[in-house]
Amino acid sequence: MDSQNSSSSTTSFSATMLYAICLMVGLLIGYLVHGNTVGIEKPVPVPGKGSEQIAATMPHGIASQMPTLEQMKGMADKKAEPFLQQLKADPNNAKLLFRVGKVYESAHQFEQAVAYFDQSLAQDPKDINVLAEKASCLYYLGDADSAIAAFNKALQYSPNDARALFNLGVIRWQSKGDAKGAVELWQQLLKTNPKLPSQNKAQVETLIKKANSPTHQQTATAQ
Repeated sequence: MDSQNSSSSTTSFSATMLYAICLMVGLLIGYLVHGNTVGIEKPVPVPGKGSEQIAATMPHGIASQMPTLEQMKGMADKKAEPFLQQLKADPNNAKLLFRVGKVYESAHQFEQAVAYFDQSLAQDPKDINVLAEKASCLYYLGDADSAIAAFNKALQYSPNDARALFNLGVIRWQSKGDAKGAVELWQQLLKTNPKLPSQNKAQVETLIKKANSPTHQQTATAQ
């Protein structure tokens, strides 16, 4: 089980790296991708901010093309409808519940997404992909502590999962000022994922250097 999860984690890590680095520096150019799921089509939001607030910080040409949260919810409701119809006949189908959660997550309807992820986890509590998606939604809802708890639970089931190790490090550094803890997680990632693509390995090593820099260490101490 762990070896399979580790292989899946390493395969998808390139996309996850882009998401997490954008998350760390607060940019809006990344795409949130976890597990084997590809294709979140909307820019990653800043935690605790709605689409209108995000649009205000973006160039006018880009911001004017962004749908409102209400419009995104309408699109998500329509896209989720076939899965919801299937759930009427099979309400405890963990995979269907996860797919509905992903639809709402992609539309930045994070509270609804978490509700469906929780239902999926009720059927399969050890699914690290669902736990990772739930953790990301919780983070964007501004609940860093619960996001950390969800990633920690994923690591209980798959201690070397690259996604969980990397993203947990980013959140601990960004939200808690815990540069030392982040570095420890990233060093574990490098040690336990030897097949990590060289480009991603270099990115992790760069983040470790930044987190270990005197400037970041002083910031963490001040907090």
